[in-house]
Amino acid sequence: MIKNEEPALKIAEFLLQIKAIKLQPNKPFTWASGWKSPIYCDNRKTLSYPKVRTSIRQLFVDIITAEFGKPDVIAGVATGGIAQGALVAQEMGLPFVYIRSEAKAHGLGNVIEGVVEAGQSVVVIEDLISTGGSSLKAVEALRKENCTVKGLVSIFTYNFKMADDAFKKAKCKAVSLCSYDVLLKQALKSKYISEKDLAALESWRENPAEWSAELKTVK
Repeated sequence: MIKNEEPALKIAEFLLQIKAIKLQPNKPFTWASGWKSPIYCDNRKTLSYPKVRTSIRQLFVDIITAEFGKPDVIAGVATGGIAQGALVAQEMGLPFVYIRSEAKAHGLGNVIEGVVEAGQSVVVIEDLISTGGSSLKAVEALRKENCTVKGLVSIFTYNFKMADDAFKKAKCKAVSLCSYDVLLKQALKSKYISEKDLAALESWRENPAEWSAELKTVK
């Protein structure tokens, strides 16, 4: 969900300018899942650009305050949400923890690193939402510690229906600074893509698996 399109368009512009997001409908990328994709997103690059990093941090703080109030703790999802979450926690004067993708294989076997206590309210920070699986795994880890997860905020979402459905089922509100639809709007406006590219990019988002299968068939 996007609350305000104007700052979302600005974030989209930043992500395209610094090549944190690349759009290549004619030369697709291959995801770990095996899907062929016309888009590649690496929001970790935002950390290397102070102006972009600061804008993202402040938008996170503004959205968290507006949507969830002030939580007791900010939690980042490893690895992309760790640095972003720490910046937000620092700005809000709040404790910070991060959630591993799986329990540590040695030592205490922690999933959550840092101090979080039962009954505390938490807002989760992510860099990217695709299917929503890893994000909701982090939410569940916090709930197992009897924390109240007020919601999750991400830099970017593909707006896949499967992710929207998963968050609704988990009863976890998710808000993003920028979405796939807003990104395409900005990319077209800035002539980063053409109208022909737009059709292919919209088709992919509707059904990534089918789009990938058709691409393999053509080849």
